[in-house]
Amino acid sequence: MIGWTLQQWQAAYRSGEITPVQAMKQLATHLHDSERALWIHLLDEASLVKQAEVLTDLSLPLYGIPFAVKDNIDVAGLPTTAACPDFAYIAEADAGAVRLLREAGAIVVGKTNLDQFATGLVGTRSPYGEVPNPFNSDYISGGSSSGSAAAVSLGLVPFALGTDTAGSGRVPAAFTNTVGLKPTRGAISTRGVVPACRTLDCVSIFALNVDDARTLYQRLGQFDPTDAFSRPAPDRLATSLPARPRLGIPKDLPWFGDSQAKALWEKQLTQLADLAELVELDTMVLQDTAALLYQGPWVAERFTVTESLLKETPNACLPVIRDILEPAATLSAADTFRAQYQLAELKRQADALMASVDALVVPTAPGIHTRAAVSDDPITLNSQLGTWTNFVNLLDLCALALPGGFRDDGLPGGFTLIAPAWQDLALTEFAGRWQQQQPWTAGATGQPLAPPAPVARILDDDDTITVAVVGAHLSGMPLNSQLTERHAVLLEATRTAPCYRLYALANTTPPKPGLIRDDAAGDSILIELWQMPMANFGSFVSLIPAPLGIGSLETEDGRWVKGFICEPWAIASATEVTALGGWRAYIAQRNNAS
Repeated sequence: MIGWTLQQWQAAYRSGEITPVQAMKQLATHLHDSERALWIHLLDEASLVKQAEVLTDLSLPLYGIPFAVKDNIDVAGLPTTAACPDFAYIAEADAGAVRLLREAGAIVVGKTNLDQFATGLVGTRSPYGEVPNPFNSDYISGGSSSGSAAAVSLGLVPFALGTDTAGSGRVPAAFTNTVGLKPTRGAISTRGVVPACRTLDCVSIFALNVDDARTLYQRLGQFDPTDAFSRPAPDRLATSLPARPRLGIPKDLPWFGDSQAKALWEKQLTQLADLAELVELDTMVLQDTAALLYQGPWVAERFTVTESLLKETPNACLPVIRDILEPAATLSAADTFRAQYQLAELKRQADALMASVDALVVPTAPGIHTRAAVSDDPITLNSQLGTWTNFVNLLDLCALALPGGFRDDGLPGGFTLIAPAWQDLALTEFAGRWQQQQPWTAGATGQPLAPPAPVARILDDDDTITVAVVGAHLSGMPLNSQLTERHAVLLEATRTAPCYRLYALANTTPPKPGLIRDDAAGDSILIELWQMPMANFGSFVSLIPAPLGIGSLETEDGRWVKGFICEPWAIASATEVTALGGWRAYIAQRNNAS
């Protein structure tokens, strides 16, 4: 059971290989023998068995599956400490996210260690001990969700809950060879979470693979009317990135002397180039935004949680935490408004940057440090780790930290995909392609992972229609905005049945293709399927000029969808480009020729 994924746990229970009670008895031994610094409160065998004994419905989606919870998230009946003993209280109810997991049949095994009050990216700022890196105990595990990430990496649980305000759900993932999903703000309820910055906080997910992260996000991403910061998701969510997305990469990257991190990043870019078009961007606006998080009034949000504690029992907080929080007492309301105005300006610029690509890809962290180095310089080194994480929540973006191979010293180093709010599932879809191309092992266990499952397609209902596009309406092409302006979302990139011929029509601006069905001499052509609200379909069709039109088109797996077709008379003056397999290849050839 060590290193099992959700699918492996589910398969073991369905086959009768093991029961939840038996599993919890075995797991209790592994937990008891694990690194003590991972845990602030670890449940004993009797408590685990008690949770297992009440499970009677094998159809529950998380039936009998163990998970860990960061100790700034409430679990009913257990203490919540936020890594500060003097702050501790017994939670009266489960946090919103914990409740959904337990209702689905999951079993809490314990509360994990963290940087005190979730203030840190190192995993060393806790009176309960420093959480060592599972690959090399001399190094940090990353924070603040250090215990959660390490517990998953060691295979003790298939997933764990963390939190993320400035990178706490991503940096530990990079350092432990795990997946860290930092959702859209408000997508997962933060009710029952000790705030760090309440307006920015997210409950994050650590998992061994992409499939589990996606499954858990879909389980937890429910609107919570009792949480003032919960947000309902849009009616239609993008579920995938384009077939070959444009990924923005930073033009200039600081490595702070870590040449091994730089070398791994360059290797990752070479591998990503097989899956995406990489576009260099000036990302200074992101760094300017990141500076606001600790140099601006948002640190006052952290101060509101600890204000009375700092006044009455100042020694209850670690010195490094006091040094960060106490200056917030001098901030004024005017400082706050000035920072909000500055953030609004920066967000406008960042939105334009994000609109130029399908997603960003950045190093999750610009390097990794030893525990001794962090002890010698706790503020500077911690700050460096947030270089590519601090801005994400301020700008209302979602992010997915992924394993990206190993450095020459054997330590893992990941990268992060970043996209606008509510693109979480689209990021997991592309992440599945990455895992398929560059598979990784289960955390620090060395066990292989099964390849990711195909992303399930969303079917049309009475309010939507799926449209196949083949040319100028493809992602990144000149007319794609005609789809996005009508709130269409990309479902998938696929191909036609092998019975179509593709032509470049004469005298069209921008260049447009003609697709003709030819059962005798056709081939399979690359297309994208977009789902559009039915109410907007008429206005979209009205923009289509002759000789093009909308008809029925067959996909390679036998589905029939509405799509672009061409009147045969236009082919006489057109150039056939069927052999290129798709419109992108034709445009690339045309651009190279010019």
